[in-house]
Amino acid sequence: MQEKDALGEPPQLGLSKVLAVLSAAKYPRLAFVDLETTGGAANEDRITEIGIIEVDEDGVREWTSLVNPQVRIPEFIQSLTGITDEMVRDAPIFAELADEVAARLADRVFIAHNARFDYGFLKNEFRRTGHNFRPPVLCTVRLSRKLFPGFSRHNLDALAERHRLQVTERHRALGDAQLIWQFWQKIHEAHEPEAIEEAVSKLISRPTLPARLDDLQVEAIPKTHGVYLFYGENDLPLYIGKANNLRRRVLSHFSGDHVTSKEQALTQQIERVEWIETGGEVGALLQEAALVKQLMPSYNKQLRANEKICSWRLLMRKGRLQPARATIDDLFFAYDPQLYGLYTSARQSTEALKAIAEEHGLCPVLLGLQKGEAGKPCFASQVGKCRGACCGKESIESHNERLQAAMQPHHLQPWPYASAIGILEGDMLHVVDGWAYLGSARPASEAYALLQKGQQRFDQDVYQILQKWLPKLGEGIVRF
Repeated sequence: MQEKDALGEPPQLGLSKVLAVLSAAKYPRLAFVDLETTGGAANEDRITEIGIIEVDEDGVREWTSLVNPQVRIPEFIQSLTGITDEMVRDAPIFAELADEVAARLADRVFIAHNARFDYGFLKNEFRRTGHNFRPPVLCTVRLSRKLFPGFSRHNLDALAERHRLQVTERHRALGDAQLIWQFWQKIHEAHEPEAIEEAVSKLISRPTLPARLDDLQVEAIPKTHGVYLFYGENDLPLYIGKANNLRRRVLSHFSGDHVTSKEQALTQQIERVEWIETGGEVGALLQEAALVKQLMPSYNKQLRANEKICSWRLLMRKGRLQPARATIDDLFFAYDPQLYGLYTSARQSTEALKAIAEEHGLCPVLLGLQKGEAGKPCFASQVGKCRGACCGKESIESHNERLQAAMQPHHLQPWPYASAIGILEGDMLHVVDGWAYLGSARPASEAYALLQKGQQRFDQDVYQILQKWLPKLGEGIVRF
């Protein structure tokens, strides 16, 4: 651990000037922070080095410490930072540094470059040690974009070159913290205090948005029910989600305290966000399911179209009930009253039927699960797992009744209406037919145009959504 005084400011620039903006905002104490870590996921990877520059009326002080992450440092990280396993072997673990780090950051504005990253790591480390860590946060990537909109690149290397910052140890915690502190001083040379204050007031203590996402675009997101869409490079869809409050839900993705590496990886790629207001929660659920199937965003694995969905249909053949597999390509799938179970593949449906047969002592030969000779006991009968309908020990009528009873808990509800319906939600009408979502119309009078799509294929997600919602809708259902 090292601590030292460091003036770190150009002779023509007084310390009072660089403190003036945040002093006016009741934040006269600053902390310029940088971390080195074992990777990019705040909940999985660990800190290997901390650098803090404290700035206040008493001057400028630098502090840095290596941290034992208690895991191996990947080779490419060692190559990038120069921090090796040997260097951190005898360093303190974060729990041993937590009180000191907390004290150095207490009552200060937390200033970092891509602050979501550094704040997220410290938030997770402090959580493990029982510390409450909720500082006001300022991201200098966002600040650079706000004050220097004519430039496209705002990483530390670009800032160092553009503003002629003095680089000491790049990709080391204190060296990079020094670059952030120098940048803070430089903006006071290039801009009037009022301009800096305006920019800072819009950014401080707010979720740190991805660097390429525009503030004004997020501010325009309404606080209503709807669906939001994240897009990345080349305008490719990354993720689609639903929300009861669109703006709040979108901002929650950028809270800086990501619980999964997947969430962090997603937010780093977002360049644009779109949204669709839906009038209510039902519309948001239906629209989300439809858009995921249509656009297939890379971070949505659920709700995607599955061409192999199937069920069991019970057919009576020569007095004997037999299961026959039915797929959603069947034109009458949504209306058949004798369908049981929803399965994502033929194999899954077979395994499910085997489990039902074994649980209820049904004959696997009569169910078509095994081959056998007519009138002879199947293997399951010989080991006491079949009651003998295959060899006359149980009547076919009894077997039929027990099969019907065993399948009943898995019964698929047929579409309960004679034709399409509309679900009225606010000033919007959601049109559904045969467990298929045809679209939404505003005003509701335009809903008839959606019926021209004709019959659509059964949609498992629409079925599951409406199984919950139809009983609650009451007078909100319009019949065509």
